[in-house]
Amino acid sequence: MNIEQFREYCLHKKGVTEEFPFDENTLVFKVMGKMFALSGLEHIPNEINLKCDPERAIELREAFDGLIYGGYHMNKKHWNTLVIERLPNDLIMELIDHSYDLVVTNLPKKLKAELQLLNN
Repeated sequence: MNIEQFREYCLHKKGVTEEFPFDENTLVFKVMGKMFALSGLEHIPNEINLKCDPERAIELREAFDGLIYGGYHMNKKHWNTLVIERLPNDLIMELIDHSYDLVVTNLPKKLKAELQLLNN
């Protein structure tokens, strides 16, 4: 997966926006205003940060040593960094979905209701 495929996959999810809140090189994806994915566009190879269940995060880091590791500049308990050009696309999409779902699950009731009403 390349960075454009990552971007397109994230933007097809319901309630997602893309922003550059930190600087012009850090692309951030949010669902209902809450961050679930980001990428430092200057990184080569391309890397993305995704939220992850803490236990699963450890399992993934062990299974994909060097390709998935504790989130760069993030809380390493809840975030992983993935080297996306060297991992299977289906795994990356599954982990994007997992990150999105974790954020949606923890949204306040009002935002969950707003998300449900969106068409996209």
